[in-house]
Amino acid sequence: MDKKLVIIPTYNEIENAEKIIRAVFALEGGYHILIIDDGSPDGTAAAVKTLMKELPERLFLIERSGKLGLGTAYLTGFKWALEHGYDYVFEMDADFSHAPADLPRLYAACADDGADFSVGSRYKDGVSVVNWPITRILMSYFASVYVRTVLGVRIFDSTAGFVCYSRKVLETIDMDAVKMKGYGFQIEMKYSAVKLGFKLAEVPVIFVNRKEGTSKMSGSIFGEAFWGVIGLRFRKIRPRV
Repeated sequence: MDKKLVIIPTYNEIENAEKIIRAVFALEGGYHILIIDDGSPDGTAAAVKTLMKELPERLFLIERSGKLGLGTAYLTGFKWALEHGYDYVFEMDADFSHAPADLPRLYAACADDGADFSVGSRYKDGVSVVNWPITRILMSYFASVYVRTVLGVRIFDSTAGFVCYSRKVLETIDMDAVKMKGYGFQIEMKYSAVKLGFKLAEVPVIFVNRKEGTSKMSGSIFGEAFWGVIGLRFRKIRPRV
């Protein structure tokens, strides 16, 4: 059986941490979870440590000091996953905006259908977003239109944070060269994988806005993505050596 790791970055997710962990572990397929917590003052890491006593072989935690950025959290997790021999590595939010039940669909798109990485796409078949303000839907949707236009890649949901990467993709991308930290990180990783010749599958999912906890979104994240995409257009993407 393939070794599968779900990476979940957290910051003040005490309302969701245990629920999302148990929901993933309720799935068939033997998923493991790596929580990367950026110094949550609400006790998220402590709650995870308590669960680790119950699930020591499947649940892992990396604690970092302060909010260091979503992108750096995932890059830390990717490197940890490679060091520990995982075959497929997933990105997923802690707040149930990504349905754990869709993890097997992302996995199947790679393991069964031949993709090298798969994206849980909000925009592959129209717009599949629930309980988001219309302004945020439009901003997110047209961000992907902007990426397709500037970078010339056919990705309908380039900012999606629900992704499955095969080991060979993460081994090939030069993660030390990834520059963006927020939404831009999601764009840069997908663009790098496509430019390096890997096959993408977009799996339609329904994205549901969080019910508990608070969003970590900020205007600076969008600004980084806007200017970062222009920089990507003129950058040569090279594999890790």
